[in-house]
Amino acid sequence: MEIEARLAEVNNRITTTAKKSGRKTGDVALVAVSKTFDADDIRPVIACGQRIFGENRVQEAQGKWPDLKQETADIELRLIGPLQSNKAADAVALFDVIESVDREKIARALADECQKQGRTLRFYVQVNTGLEPQKAGIDPRETVAFVALCRDELKLPVEGLMCIPPADENPGPHFALLAKIAKECGLNKLSMGMSGDFETAIEFGATSVRVGSAIFGSR
Repeated sequence: MEIEARLAEVNNRITTTAKKSGRKTGDVALVAVSKTFDADDIRPVIACGQRIFGENRVQEAQGKWPDLKQETADIELRLIGPLQSNKAADAVALFDVIESVDREKIARALADECQKQGRTLRFYVQVNTGLEPQKAGIDPRETVAFVALCRDELKLPVEGLMCIPPADENPGPHFALLAKIAKECGLNKLSMGMSGDFETAIEFGATSVRVGSAIFGSR
């Protein structure tokens, strides 16, 4: 199947699931995850009208997105992978949304860089819903306090929460937990769901889904 057909199929599945869940199609944004794919793989997806993209690594994104963003003015680029504080300046310069804020050190570094560069980004706090030691994300029990720190003290505009459920577990309870915590934080944006479970995520209230292989093919 051609990449254009795969993108159309994903969009159709999002529309169908949103309707079944009593939601409007526009309530759910598609983030096309382009990590490991080069600019020539991404251009056909942009040509089909896709405008929101996600990357995992700052350095990889720097190699392809400055040119792509120059070619198409209304691209929104999201960092969805873990961020080290020494890459905060580069991340703030390139990305429009950072979804992986998960500790005070990185939140402070990002707040400082936004001020230095005069840039206004949007941020999501990543929550480790499965408490997996090898995975990034803040402890669910610490999330409300952390969001308050980011917004009130650091003036970091956090607009939502993000999670990646454990691969070997039913994602539904993790999506439900993220939605519950977001409500406690007064947040209404939920970045959850990937190629294998984005329809479930939509049923649980996802406002954006991060889909890579179902669009670009296997890596």
